[in-house]
Amino acid sequence: MYNRELAKDIFLRYAEQYDMQNILIRHKVEHTLRVAELSGRYAKELGMPVADEDFAWLLGLLHDIGRFEQARRYGTFVDSQSVDHAELSADILFRDGLMERFPDEGLPEDWRMIAETAIRLHNKLTLPETLNSRTRKFAEILRDADKTDIFRVIAGIPFEDRVGSSRASFTEAEEASPEVMACVLEHRCVPSGIRHTRFEGHISHCCMAFELVFDVSRRTVREEGWLGALLAETDAEGKQIWTDRETKQLRILRHEIEKSLGAELSARSAGRSEAEAQ
Repeated sequence: MYNRELAKDIFLRYAEQYDMQNILIRHKVEHTLRVAELSGRYAKELGMPVADEDFAWLLGLLHDIGRFEQARRYGTFVDSQSVDHAELSADILFRDGLMERFPDEGLPEDWRMIAETAIRLHNKLTLPETLNSRTRKFAEILRDADKTDIFRVIAGIPFEDRVGSSRASFTEAEEASPEVMACVLEHRCVPSGIRHTRFEGHISHCCMAFELVFDVSRRTVREEGWLGALLAETDAEGKQIWTDRETKQLRILRHEIEKSLGAELSARSAGRSEAEAQ
């Protein structure tokens, strides 16, 4: 059996080399541990062998390890302003040798090649058609787990911190473009090249739900309520966040996501921690 506690301890000691007073670093540690837990749980619910379940957990633990160096070098987690964090994560692990610090006893024999591939691809818009079925499954588990927790991460940030101090400060178009809304109606993610405003970025985050592969992932997203919080038209005090036209588009988006997920979304209050929401 894989020694998860040892691997977790190695990861935490690595993260502690960075500025733990930096909120980006603290949030990334929390996100990483959550994605590891979700990846392992998804693999278990999919009926995979214990070695594969442990491997899925490890992928979650390692997938964003380049984020710490990204924050140190560039002071941001925005890839377009810095570096592709998935590529950096894989390079640090498999080219710079960090992977050698982690135990491998108890992992499936083919773990190394699958791990590098899955980590490099976890943030890409789509997976290559050339992946074999086993590599694709692990990549999909990791991507589903990552998306599941990203909804929590985004919804846990107060609206004002995400999009600006007030709605009046926006100088952007008051609704998403036809190209962005076409992605909504076609149930696909929004390519970065066609999103240009904060609202389109908000829609893009929510559209990740269309790409969830497994029933367990879709069920988890429905029940946890973070995506429902992002799709709410009002803030925690009941005040309308978006313009009337934007609100109409959000309602269309919610309808399409609920069709895709096969049930209505529950909703927490956005901008609250998980502990506060329970």
